Amino acid sequence: MRPLHDGWTLSAVTGTAGTEAAPGELRAVPATVPGCVHTDLLAAGLIDDPYLDDNENRLGWIGRTAWRYETTFTWAPDGHERTDLVCEGLDTVATIVLNGTEVATTANQHRSYRFPVRELLREGENTLRVHFGSPYDYIAERRAELGDRPGAYAERYQFIRKMACNFGWDWGPALVTAGIWRPIGLHSWSGARLAEVVALASAEGGAGRVEARVRVERAARTPLTVTAGITGVPEASAAVRLAPGESEAVITVEVPGPRLWWPRGYGPQHRHELTVRLDPEETRAGGGTRPLDVWRGLIGFRSVRLERAGGAFTLLVNEVPVFVRGANWIPDDCFPHRVTRDRLAARLGRAAEANVNLLRVWGGGMYESEDFYDLADELGLMVWQDVPFACAAYPEEEPFWSEVEAEVRQNAARLARRPSLVLWCGNNENIEGHADWGWQRELGERSWGAGFYYKLLPAVLAEVDPARPYWPGSPYSGAPDLPPNDPARGTVHIWDVWNREDYTCYAAYTPRFVAEFGFQGPPVLATLREALSDDPLTPDSPGLAHHQKAADGHAKLLAGLGGHLPRPETFDDWHYLTQLNQARAVAFGIERFRALAPYCAGTIVWQLNDCWPAVSWSAIDGSGRRKPLWYALRRAYADRLLTVQDGAVAVVNDTDEPWTGNLSLVRHSLTGKVLARASAAVDAAPRSVERVPLPASVAVPRDPAAELLAVRLGDLRTVRFFAEDPQVAFPPAAYDAEAAPVPGGLEVTVTARTVLRDLCLFPDRLDPASEVDDMLLTLLPGETAAFRVTGSPDPEALVGHPVLRVVNGPTVWTGVRGRARGR
Repeated sequence: MRPLHDGWTLSAVTGTAGTEAAPGELRAVPATVPGCVHTDLLAAGLIDDPYLDDNENRLGWIGRTAWRYETTFTWAPDGHERTDLVCEGLDTVATIVLNGTEVATTANQHRSYRFPVRELLREGENTLRVHFGSPYDYIAERRAELGDRPGAYAERYQFIRKMACNFGWDWGPALVTAGIWRPIGLHSWSGARLAEVVALASAEGGAGRVEARVRVERAARTPLTVTAGITGVPEASAAVRLAPGESEAVITVEVPGPRLWWPRGYGPQHRHELTVRLDPEETRAGGGTRPLDVWRGLIGFRSVRLERAGGAFTLLVNEVPVFVRGANWIPDDCFPHRVTRDRLAARLGRAAEANVNLLRVWGGGMYESEDFYDLADELGLMVWQDVPFACAAYPEEEPFWSEVEAEVRQNAARLARRPSLVLWCGNNENIEGHADWGWQRELGERSWGAGFYYKLLPAVLAEVDPARPYWPGSPYSGAPDLPPNDPARGTVHIWDVWNREDYTCYAAYTPRFVAEFGFQGPPVLATLREALSDDPLTPDSPGLAHHQKAADGHAKLLAGLGGHLPRPETFDDWHYLTQLNQARAVAFGIERFRALAPYCAGTIVWQLNDCWPAVSWSAIDGSGRRKPLWYALRRAYADRLLTVQDGAVAVVNDTDEPWTGNLSLVRHSLTGKVLARASAAVDAAPRSVERVPLPASVAVPRDPAAELLAVRLGDLRTVRFFAEDPQVAFPPAAYDAEAAPVPGGLEVTVTARTVLRDLCLFPDRLDPASEVDDMLLTLLPGETAAFRVTGSPDPEALVGHPVLRVVNGPTVWTGVRGRARGR
């Protein structure tokens, strides 16, 4: 394909509502393609960065304005019979005009398009324009035609097939975009081309099979041969003849003894290259002639199914039940064209490092890029793919029915070859909204999306991508007439914790599968400093308040501290304690639910990433920095876990090998003195949970404020206090520390003189590029921990307050004499 990415300009269409609010004149400015209006205006100096301070508030006019992208390019006849204009992504209400002739109109960000334009091209200079209408105008027109529909937010994004969170969410800004957001170009061809290849790979009984469903577009009625084969496996190939006029074929390739693709933690991620060739029939006979078209893609052999008996929701890959250690994925930028493969590799790499094995591509976003799924395949990260519907009642009437069918067919065909894709889900929270959020009273007889979730989507996916399970929505209990958010069936979302209840209420749940739960915390301080000019920076300062999108979010952060942690007195305390509380809350939930395996078959934390610098539920903030929650995820999602639950130690072994040894149970004083000791032999089978009751000698303290329990099996230890931190008689923290140079940064060694509760290092306070390899460690007197710190922070400042923090540090505990000592 010949890209058409150069020479574009952007201008506002005169007379458009909202242009009066534009800063300066909106004459043509240079435009970047792929790109969007916001980033072009930013590059031209016409707007301030939408991510900084409250600049977002002054940019609402952009989404209410119509825009024109224009370029000129030269073209000369190239000897081919056909030339198509290929638009991989148009956002969203677009009219395409080539040399003054309208080519097409579109209204779906989630689709790609191909238009024949050979007859419109001129030898020499050509002009291509793409007009983008205001999304708000389009919404208003469809809403007036079809009648209003309720939703969780005031914005009526359900009336346009566009990324819903573009209109704002409880973690993201309202930055309503327009633009050519994915590649655009000209594709010339002759004879015939491979219009679509749907590659369905499966494995059963030690044998592999690829079913390549091929659709051909023709420029002539001649016989064709389509061949499919696995690179490097000569016997794994097959061919089909297409007679003149035929355009579809199914080629089945048998692959003896294929190497399987497994989720991370269950085996290697083997992939194989599938090649599909399209040849004129005479080429097959004579040989040596260049094929008309070739398609190549990596595939993975594996089976996947969903076990639903008795209310279960258990994924089986290659007939092995997989406990899902998941995280929800949102669009990584409000302007998705900025998300490069390298950026995705960093984010998905962080997920893998945190022992995540599944990412749920959430329904308020989009179908992700080829790079996203390719990296997931490579890393063994399973993908749960929501169809883009979220938190609203959606109209089923035209044009939406046909648009949804087209987008799902196209994306299912595109993604069918991906071994990482293990589940299609119809929507996020729409079934629950209809059942429990009062929508029925507002809707009357109007459609709300049921036809999509129960009829259209299962039919299309069964036809295009039958190798994967489909689930109508989340939360969902398995049938339309059941309460959708029932923990005893299917998938559940738990949001009473955070919104109303203390995080210990997770212990009241015995769910089959938790697809959403989470707790907020602020981003890394370096991220806040980059995004905000507040001086001083406080929890209530204007910029920080603007970057908190959740209703009563800051009040909930403070309320969430409950009796678990002291009330913060300074901004530094607030930042540390709310980040720490987020980490503890999510870890508490994960440990509870993992201890219930296999009855509970998985958890998907809300959320892995952020799209901008926000106070949110993320583990990785909007600048890609790891919050304390990330380190807690890594520990709670580890292959092996020790957790104290309901008077017992749950020994969670999510590996293929037995976990055997002597479980050590020690009740200590805060000074480290052993008060009681017990032990138990453990033989936890592979992929199992063994529960070891706690003897009363170690489970019942004499003084809950002055004692703790340490549990160890092999190299793994966990510590539990008998009282909440404000009631524990912690001594003032004392430690020895030193920072020594090592390649790439510093090694920090901390030796505890007293108990140190939740030791953290925040080197970004000194160097924004600096990171630490671990945190949230509790040390007993005499114990030592070593940390690797990247970057170039000041060594002396690195081991002092507020870079080095512990709960029982000097500024958290009002009235405590003494101070943390470091050297």
